[in-house]
Amino acid sequence: MLHNIAVLGAGAWGTALAQIAALAGGQVTLWARDAELAETINSRQENPRHLPGIALNAAVRASSDLDACLDSAQAVLLAIPAQGLRDLCTALAGRLPADCPLVICAKGIERDSGKLPSQVVEETLPGQPLAVLSGPSFAEETARGLPTAVTLACRDRLAGSRLAGALAGGAFRPYLSDDPRGAEIGGAFKNVVAIACGIVEGRDLGQNARAALITRGLAEMARLGTHLEARRDTFMGLSGLGDLTLTCTSRASRNYSLGYALGRGDSLEHALASRRGVTEGVYTAQAASLLSRRLGVDLPIAGAVDAVVNGGADLDQTIQAMLARPLKKETA
Repeated sequence: MLHNIAVLGAGAWGTALAQIAALAGGQVTLWARDAELAETINSRQENPRHLPGIALNAAVRASSDLDACLDSAQAVLLAIPAQGLRDLCTALAGRLPADCPLVICAKGIERDSGKLPSQVVEETLPGQPLAVLSGPSFAEETARGLPTAVTLACRDRLAGSRLAGALAGGAFRPYLSDDPRGAEIGGAFKNVVAIACGIVEGRDLGQNARAALITRGLAEMARLGTHLEARRDTFMGLSGLGDLTLTCTSRASRNYSLGYALGRGDSLEHALASRRGVTEGVYTAQAASLLSRRLGVDLPIAGAVDAVVNGGADLDQTIQAMLARPLKKETA
């Protein structure tokens, strides 16, 4: 079993994963960039900034010293926002044993390059064993021990099984997959669709419209995935349809609630300033639009969200343009 786990990123999801790994029997070091936050976590056995009111297992210890966190680590969970992943992995170069597996827990696509998290890690830490953790998982529910099922995708079956064993316990169930590419595309793209679904609710466009967006968003997700050599059936699982369903139906989702605020007429700047944590769908929409043009794959929902949140497009005009698109075969 993997006993010593390092979780890099002390946001809500990183803290929840540290709790899960500790409950599964591991000794966990949680890296916080902010030394004051690390000290607070240790003194209160709680992360009051990101998961207030949730007592952390005694096996979770926080540190702002990256080398101390990596010391004796048998697996490293990368739990920071996708846009910061390249800088973190660059800092990790030369600090890890060659056989230490990295688990990508970020859900996004690098905005400027259009590269997936695995591609960023492979560029900065070539040869390091990789896995992807994704699926329907609000951090607060996971940390509280409520039932949560996720996808743990790894091409190496033995490594995947060992990582699953280091995280499985209680109500947390990782299901193994050998399609990391599909898992990370599902986890990233669902955030874009969630913004669109939030806009639909905020604009009072009805449940029919939201159901249509979820379904057509799933089609776009699979279309992009197959162009990037992912398996279509992966998108019918937890990291695809499962995560899409959760994120597109709850205001507890940062992306859905952002869309809702925009639909109600709030400005993007005000909506972003009023929330805690990163709303990855804003960046992923831009990256998905870039991939749409680069690959020649049709992603109208992603393009519309990008136009609104990154291009300043008029919301009502964008909705009308979507409704005026030519009719086509559903499975095309």
